[in-house]
Amino acid sequence: MMTQLAESLEPTLAPTPASDRMRLGEMLVQAGKLNHRDLERALTAQRELGGMLGRVLVQLGVVSEVDITQTLAAQLGVPIVTADDFPTLMPEVEGLSLDFLSSHNVYPLRVEDGHMDVAMAVPQDDFVRKALHMVTGLEIRPFIGNEADIERALAQPTQEEMEGDEFGSLDGDAGDFVEHLKDLASEAPVIRLVNAIVGRVIDMRASDIHLEPFDDGMHVRYRVDGVIHSSEIVPPKHSAAVGSRVKLLAHLDIAERRLPQDGRIKTRVKGRELDLRVSTVPTVHGESIVMRVLDRASVRFSLADMGFAADTLEKFNALLARPHGILLVTGPTGSGKTTTLYAALAKLDSETQKIITVEDPVEYQLEGINQIQVHPQINLTFANALRSILRQDPDIIMIGEMRDGETAQIAVQSALTGHLVLSTLHTNTAAGAIIRLQDMGVEGYLITSSVNGILAQRLVRTLCNDCKAPYVVPESEWKSSGLSRFCELGTSVYRPVGCPNCRQTGFRGRTGIHELLVLDERVRSAILQGKDAGELNSIASHDGMLSLHEDGLRKVLAGVTSLDELARVTQDQSDA
Repeated sequence: MMTQLAESLEPTLAPTPASDRMRLGEMLVQAGKLNHRDLERALTAQRELGGMLGRVLVQLGVVSEVDITQTLAAQLGVPIVTADDFPTLMPEVEGLSLDFLSSHNVYPLRVEDGHMDVAMAVPQDDFVRKALHMVTGLEIRPFIGNEADIERALAQPTQEEMEGDEFGSLDGDAGDFVEHLKDLASEAPVIRLVNAIVGRVIDMRASDIHLEPFDDGMHVRYRVDGVIHSSEIVPPKHSAAVGSRVKLLAHLDIAERRLPQDGRIKTRVKGRELDLRVSTVPTVHGESIVMRVLDRASVRFSLADMGFAADTLEKFNALLARPHGILLVTGPTGSGKTTTLYAALAKLDSETQKIITVEDPVEYQLEGINQIQVHPQINLTFANALRSILRQDPDIIMIGEMRDGETAQIAVQSALTGHLVLSTLHTNTAAGAIIRLQDMGVEGYLITSSVNGILAQRLVRTLCNDCKAPYVVPESEWKSSGLSRFCELGTSVYRPVGCPNCRQTGFRGRTGIHELLVLDERVRSAILQGKDAGELNSIASHDGMLSLHEDGLRKVLAGVTSLDELARVTQDQSDA
């Protein structure tokens, strides 16, 4: 019935007037979400390809779907509905076709008092509203929702689509089991659900997707700005099918569920190329899957954009300009060490210098730089790769991570023979890296001869500019936080509030805080005397080095982050 109705009403759907399209574009320009050049480019693409301006802008990647939704809501006077407002089960309305809802991005929210509230990606579409009214006999109240949220809600498998226990009827051999898994993973509802789960990373700006099986189903969680956020729960009967779908995409063995596996997925989401690094491990309830999102478009390979204070950046660039020696970046997993090294390599001139990297894994490919992926299975380790690299006549070597004494020893020898070596270490402080090298068996005199500097870093969430609020720090907090060193009592700083733009978190994006230890004569002398990390840190601080916490306090005073966020990130700086 819906198909016949669509055919009868199709001629009445008029395209959005050009003036309206310009009005949407101008609103985005006035809001600072878009510049005139990108708007003209989008209008040209729209004339050639057709479609609505908002969708064209999102496909070109110049604005996010959230920006379009908020601007359209203001333009049309239609309220916004988020994924949290969607009902757990879609209300059943006689005459509604799932195919019609999917093709027009419409999701019924509720039916009451002769009205039906619907989430629409295009609420100005008169044809869809008339069609819904004629079929249901209800007055239609449109709400504007993100296309990804609507797709994900519609993608939830129904009882009819996937009925019964997935594995209860399997009485055949292992081959039948694998084929059954493939069949389940290839069903349209499962494909839509996995696509929706992956698609959310663009709107949420997520760095990782976690699929975690428990008794009540597979929990879907996203890491955004370093913090885990829970999302939907896939019912237990569908969990294995979703996991198998991800493993098929990553070219993993779906029949092997007892051993960890690693793979990669290359996909295109909302006009952007995504590279997903997939890891699976067996748990008591099934396979836990983590997908690390490698989005080249969102990575900044510029040191100036990574939160460096002007004085720290000047010293770091001076260390990079040295012809030989070791420059280390330290911090825990996920603190942006590799990204900082990539930014450092991007600054160096690969045209006049030969640059070789050894990484595990190679996350981003850099132009003009020879990158080597280690393979421990065939004995291509960091140490063995480094030995071969030295016969390649390099000028600059980047080692993804110093994991053992053998790698550290070769790195030191490389630095002493005229190479600039960049690498990372897992230590909490810059001074702690010296002790870690000694623990790896590197003699103190070799450290003082080869290491030029050590950068410790963390990532702190930045306050949302749309909702952050000023407040005066109480005297007790002013003293205990260390702000008394940098400002007078009564100085205002900012704290998070929460708004739709930041998903009520109060934060949007992350920036770096840094602690740079430059090995001068006093520090070298202390290393040779066998001083511990605490004494080395005191000497460096006396010579002007700011700790991670102190560098963070400068960002708090600049309104970049909050005191609570800084305390969360820097509460443990010891290497004991």
